[in-house]
Amino acid sequence: MRIVHLTASTFFGGPERQMLGLAEHLPASFQTSFLSFSEGGRCEAFLDTIRHAGFEAAAIAHDTPHVRATVHDVTTKLLAIKADILLTHSYKPNVLGRIAARRAGIPIIAVSRGWTWENFKVRMYERCDRFNLRYVDRVVAVSDGQAEKIRKVGVKPDRVTVIRNSARVDAFTEKNPEGQRELQAMFTDNPVSRLVISAGRLSPEKGFDVLVRAARKILETEPQVVFVHFGEGNELPKIEALIREFGIAKRFVLAGFRANIDKYLPWADLVVLPSHTEGLPNVALEASAAGVAVVATRVGGTPEVIADGETGLLVPPGQPEAMADAILRLLQNDSMRSQFGDAGRRRMNERFTFAAQAAEYVRLFEPFAMANRRAG
Repeated sequence: MRIVHLTASTFFGGPERQMLGLAEHLPASFQTSFLSFSEGGRCEAFLDTIRHAGFEAAAIAHDTPHVRATVHDVTTKLLAIKADILLTHSYKPNVLGRIAARRAGIPIIAVSRGWTWENFKVRMYERCDRFNLRYVDRVVAVSDGQAEKIRKVGVKPDRVTVIRNSARVDAFTEKNPEGQRELQAMFTDNPVSRLVISAGRLSPEKGFDVLVRAARKILETEPQVVFVHFGEGNELPKIEALIREFGIAKRFVLAGFRANIDKYLPWADLVVLPSHTEGLPNVALEASAAGVAVVATRVGGTPEVIADGETGLLVPPGQPEAMADAILRLLQNDSMRSQFGDAGRRRMNERFTFAAQAAEYVRLFEPFAMANRRAG
């Protein structure tokens, strides 16, 4: 069976790791290819990584706003690959991919990781996506929380399947000393007692302004704690201004986007996710796989990853005081942090492996494979 992923990837991040992990763990009877909209040429970072892993990957020649030509290109690619199923990721692939899949005569499965409401333009696109999902063959939700949202927008329950994101536990078997050196270099002039890491796109729904406000309170009690955030986005000027306003620039570093944060996570004393909304957060999965305790907000699929009081602490969204209290509680209790980190790693091994995820997808694909065999 030939599986094709259609995406609009401008870098190799969490969703892209999930796509590649699935491809690497499907049985040998499945062949996987990847297509990405060009995004002004920015797709090549993702495609190069995919090719290096040994999979076929190509950019779509046309892109929006040239919708007709773009759909034609996707359809042509699907026919040339002899695709049996199209998996789409995010609103543009979901909408244009559905048209192309229908023209190519193959089923489409949309993977829904959540909606960001990053800005007005994105909100309009996501509104189209929610309407479009009613007409694809299946929707994969990455969490129970996201599945509930999908059903609420009108997708029939029997077309919704929950298949959770997976953790790369084997990526954290050894600590990379280079990561420690780079982190230490960010604070050469300042004493460091504890390191808190956060990661993600700097956009409103991610709530990193809440973390900055919590950091101010924490530093009043524990002035030698440091914070490092990995990620970029439209909220960068706002976050920078807030850090300057609070006078904590020497303790809160915005490190920008890093292609591989694996080498940093294991050195953290704590990882924090202050989101207002989530599908199933890859950062929480990666932190737990690295054996690091997590403080996160109780939103979306996050409680499905972080077991409150067992692998981390969950707090209400948008409440810096509650977040600061939870962070301080763990930073001041080495034994609890260690226990939570160990339990998180066990939880990833037991429930969130790529082998288990691939098996779920095989079960999802099987009815379509049977229909293909009957048609043949």
